[in-house]
Amino acid sequence: MSRLARGEEGQATPLYITAVVGLLFLALMFFAFGQADVSRNKTQTAADAAALAAAQQSRDDLDDPLREHILARDVPWLMALFANGNVPERRSGCYGGPRFAQANGAHQLSCNELWGGRWGVTVDVRAQQSMGNSIVDGTETKHAESKATAVVEFRCQFKPPEAPKPEDGDDDDQGKGNDKPKPSLGGLICDGSDWELDPGNLDLLPGMADLFNVRLAED
Repeated sequence: MSRLARGEEGQATPLYITAVVGLLFLALMFFAFGQADVSRNKTQTAADAAALAAAQQSRDDLDDPLREHILARDVPWLMALFANGNVPERRSGCYGGPRFAQANGAHQLSCNELWGGRWGVTVDVRAQQSMGNSIVDGTETKHAESKATAVVEFRCQFKPPEAPKPEDGDDDDQGKGNDKPKPSLGGLICDGSDWELDPGNLDLLPGMADLFNVRLAED
């Protein structure tokens, strides 16, 4: 082998080593960022689960007040709930979220009720485990954090009660009002089906999942 060939080989070796080290460094960087993305995705799943659970809890906790107001024949309350989009006596369901966050490897940091015409919650969570050791400094002490919002929406339309029509002989029947049928409370139209709000047949009332939908939403 000539002296020139040996010189070219000697020059190529450091370049080859530098290229290999550079590629290895890039591979480690990609691995670090991929590891962080996996951690963030898992934490987002935990936030979504906690937010949905909290919103569902808030929805389900309205079941008893709804039945009580139907029994009390409280039409204004029902109209406020179904017709105007307001949620009187809404309950905070935030206590329903932490165990779902924990089941998905995170801690629930906060849970805040939505207002301003929206029924739902916003939940913040933090991963229980750090992002792990990597080529990026500090990842072993950093924990991914995520946020999710879930809202409760009405699935039905409220059908207000019809105004009672005057009947012949009302004057003669004064004092016998207890014998007359009580006026309707109105009804609900859910997916094309009609439901009468009858205090005497509360068992026929649709379930809360039939009346209200829970879904993830933007903040």
